[in-house]
Amino acid sequence: AAAGNPGSSSVFNLSHEVPSPAEMEPDRPIGYGAFGVVWSVTDPRDGRKVALKKMPNVFQNLVSCKRVFRELRMLCFFKHDNVLSALDILQPPQIDCFEEIYVITELMQSDLHKVIVSPQPLTTDHIKVFLYQILRGLKYLHSAGILHRDIKPGNLLVNSNCLLKICDFGLARVEEPDPSRHMTQEVVTQYYRAPEVLMGSRHYGSAIDVWSVGCIFAELLGRRILFQAQSPIQQLDLITDLLGTPPLSAMASACEGARAHILRGPHKPPSLSVLYMLSDAATHEAVHLLCRMLVFDPAKRISGSDALSHPYLDEGRLRYHTCMCQCCYSVPSGRVYTRDFEPPAERPFSHSYENSLLSVWQGKELIHRFITEHQQGKRVPLCINPQSAAFKTFIR
Repeated sequence: AAAGNPGSSSVFNLSHEVPSPAEMEPDRPIGYGAFGVVWSVTDPRDGRKVALKKMPNVFQNLVSCKRVFRELRMLCFFKHDNVLSALDILQPPQIDCFEEIYVITELMQSDLHKVIVSPQPLTTDHIKVFLYQILRGLKYLHSAGILHRDIKPGNLLVNSNCLLKICDFGLARVEEPDPSRHMTQEVVTQYYRAPEVLMGSRHYGSAIDVWSVGCIFAELLGRRILFQAQSPIQQLDLITDLLGTPPLSAMASACEGARAHILRGPHKPPSLSVLYMLSDAATHEAVHLLCRMLVFDPAKRISGSDALSHPYLDEGRLRYHTCMCQCCYSVPSGRVYTRDFEPPAERPFSHSYENSLLSVWQGKELIHRFITEHQQGKRVPLCINPQSAAFKTFIR
């Protein structure tokens, strides 16, 4: 994929000439999200297959500008084996022509949704090592003060060796400690949405991500969505069918309409025993941990960090650190294990810059400067080759 070659199969153009591999697989789309498209492409600097995410319409309005800048900064901030991070950012054009952002991340082979709906058998070992990695990544995010707000199987990327990474931070934000500060309810795909969000709570915390993981845990056990409703109200009804009618104390932050809907219905006893019927893998330990995650009251729901200490995950931890992780290593005399199996973030993620963003143009300048400074002293920068055949398909 030589620079400026219109016949190239690559969507990339190099800002400087460097040697390229003789053969490359063609670029292809691998995913579409609410805030962009992801392609599998070849990095012409080393021939490595990577994922290229396009963030379009960045500067339509101030809200979009802040959201994209937040996601971009998060991807550059993350340093964790179970959280997807930015490998590189493409060189931006002159600021007057700067309209979209391209981020390079590691290319993963599939996602957990595709695994769950496939005929691939899932053993208890599979489930434990997947759940361990999800919670390990979640502990890291929460320790940095970040709420993901859209944990679902499709946002959990996996490789054939069962390595898992949390991705898609388009809805992520920093946790708001002030309960008087209102937060949007337009978060989390409905099937994985926590009761407090369904009931219109104007403030929520990291417990919403733990609820989502609980739903995914049940889906791994039963190979079907646990709460598959047609509407948010029906979603809430399915949750109370399983957990029973919640006490008033668990609905303290709910909006009046949601609280009235629960109270005017018949009293429901909990029916948690049905969780044992999800599959043979739904052992007592598995159901015990699941019941700690699927708690109606977020104040009583187990945290991601505490869930990692549950005995159900002991085997998943051992398997992961014996042959899958990057933090432990083998020597002739045996395996050398890290001191901290589930390390927190080294520091909180800062979003103080957002309050100073008052216009789209100011945001454009900040993002342009951030990308330029991020690239300094690194490898030969990449930019898009708009003359390539692949690019025409990519933008379409």
